Amino acid sequence: MSNKVFSFVAAIALAAVAAFAQQQPSPAPDQPQSPPVQAQPAPGQSQPAPQAQPAPASDQQQVEPMDQTPVFRVNVVERTTKAVDYRDRGGQTQVDFKGTQLAPSVEGWAHVTGRAGRLAIDVNLHHLPAPRAVGRQYLSYVLWAITPEGRSVNLGEVILDDKGNARLQVTSPLQVFGLIVTAEPYFAVTRPGDKMVAENIVRSDTQGWERTIDAKYEALQDDQYTAGMSPDQLPAGTDESTPLQMQEAENAIAIAKAAGAEQYASDTLAKAQENFAKAQDYLNRKQGNTPIGTVARAATQEAEDARLISLKKKQQEQAEAERQALEQKAQNAQSQAEAEAARAEESRLNAQREAEQRALAEQERQAAEQARQQAEQARLEAQQQAQQAEAQRQAALQQQQAAEGRAQQAEQQAQQMAEQRARLLQQLNTVLQTKDTPRGLIVNMSDVLFDLGQATLKEDAKLRLAKLSGIILTYPDLKLQINGYTDSTGTARGNQILSERRAGGVRDFLISQGLDENSVVAQGYGPADPVASNDTVAGRKQNRRVEIVLSGNAIGAAVDSAGAAH
Repeated sequence: MSNKVFSFVAAIALAAVAAFAQQQPSPAPDQPQSPPVQAQPAPGQSQPAPQAQPAPASDQQQVEPMDQTPVFRVNVVERTTKAVDYRDRGGQTQVDFKGTQLAPSVEGWAHVTGRAGRLAIDVNLHHLPAPRAVGRQYLSYVLWAITPEGRSVNLGEVILDDKGNARLQVTSPLQVFGLIVTAEPYFAVTRPGDKMVAENIVRSDTQGWERTIDAKYEALQDDQYTAGMSPDQLPAGTDESTPLQMQEAENAIAIAKAAGAEQYASDTLAKAQENFAKAQDYLNRKQGNTPIGTVARAATQEAEDARLISLKKKQQEQAEAERQALEQKAQNAQSQAEAEAARAEESRLNAQREAEQRALAEQERQAAEQARQQAEQARLEAQQQAQQAEAQRQAALQQQQAAEGRAQQAEQQAQQMAEQRARLLQQLNTVLQTKDTPRGLIVNMSDVLFDLGQATLKEDAKLRLAKLSGIILTYPDLKLQINGYTDSTGTARGNQILSERRAGGVRDFLISQGLDENSVVAQGYGPADPVASNDTVAGRKQNRRVEIVLSGNAIGAAVDSAGAAH
C-alpha cells in the first residue's frame, strides 16, 4: 500500500508544477482517481469479474488499481473474528475450526498449551478438499496466526492425507491471535492469500480471555503470485508420482521467474534451480522421500526469496522513476517560466519603443506601464512557484538519502551481530563442543561431566562451566536455556527427575558464577529427543547430555526461553 500512497503524493506534486507552468489544468494520467467502493466476497470466496454495476454486499472493499500496475496488489481484509488471549503457562485449552464457503465441509479443532514463553498448538483438520480444487495454482494449505493489529505469521504447511485430514504441531511466541487456513501456491509464502478455507471458533469452555476484534490483515489477491502469467502456464502437473514438494518447488521457481527473478535475483534463483535439479536427480535415482523433500523445500524457499527480492527491487525502480519524472517536470516548468519571462520582457520593450516613436498620449503611456507591471508580477509569481517546486524536489531527495542511510545502518548492525555470533561460537568451542543452529548457539555437555547416575558436577565440569561463565558474562544480552536429557534405560520418572536435576545443577552453578538468574532457565526432558540410538552403549552415552542454548539480540538470534519443541 506504501507504493500507491507514494504515487498519489507524486501526482499531487506534478499537478502543482503544471499549474505553475500554464495556470490551467493539464492531463495527469499518473494521478489516481477516487476509487468507487465495491463490495467483495469474504476471504475464502472467488473474486468476481469486474462489472460496471455495484457488486453484491459483503465484508470486503475493492481498491481500484492505478493505471500503472503497482508492485504489490493487496486487499486489506476486515473480519469480525473471535481471538483468544491465551494464558501464559495456563495449561491446555481448545478452539474449534469451521470451513468457509470455499470448503464448508471442513471441521476440526486445535489444542493450545501455554508454556514458558510460547504456546504449543496441536491442530487437527478434517474433510479438506485438495488444494487444486480451490484453483489450479494452489498446491498447499498454510496455517496462519493473525494478531489484533493485523500481523500475519506463517505457522506451517498443512499436509493432507488420502482422506483430506491433516495434523500440524507447531509453537508460537504470540499471546493473542486467531487461526485461519488458506490455500497457497507453495508453503513458503510470507503473506496469506485471500482463499481462506477454515477459521477458528471459540468454544464456550475455551480457557483464556475471549476478545472480539476487527482482525485486519493484508491478504494477497489470488493472482499476486501468478502476476504476468496464467495459472494454466504453471509447470507442475497433476502426476501423482511426482512428490508434492517438487511440484511446489517447480511452481515457485516459475512464479519467481514471472516476477523478474532472472533479472533482479539471478543468484538466489540459480540456487533454487540447483536444488530443484538435485531433487530431480534424487527422484530419478529413487533416493527416498527425505533427501528429495529436503532439497525440494530448500528450492521452494529460495525461489520465494528470489521473488521477494525481485518485487523489492522493482518497487525501488518505480520510486526512482517517479522521482526522476517529478524532477523532469520541475525542470520543464522552470524552462517555461523563463520563456514566459523573456516574452514578457520583449513585450515591455516593444511597448516602450512604440511610446517613444509615436509620442503617445499620457493615457497610452500609463496603459503600457500598467501592462509592464502586470508582466513583472507574473514573472515574480512564476519565479516563486519555481522555487517551491525546487524545494519539493530537495525534500524528496533528502527523504531518499535518509532511507538509504537507515538501510546501510541496518546492514552494518546485522554484520556486527554476525561477527559477534561467530566470535562467541569460536570462544565457546575452546571450552565445550558448540554448534550454530537457527535456535541459537548450542553448547553440549556430555555424560562424562557428571557422576554416573547422579546430577553432581565433576570438577572438570565445574572448571569448564566457570570458563563458559566468564565468556558469557561479556555478552550481557544473552539468554540461556538449559535442557537435560537421559537415555531410555531406567524408569521414565527416574529419568525425568535426573534430567531436571542435572539441568538445574548446571543452572545453579552458572548463577553462582555471576550470571543473572532471570536470564537462565532450566528444563528436563528425560529420554525425549535422542540424538543417537538407545540400542547401543555409544548411542546411550550420546543421549545422556545437557544442552545449553544461547540466544539473544547480541548474536542475532531470537530469544527462545522454551528450548526445543517436544
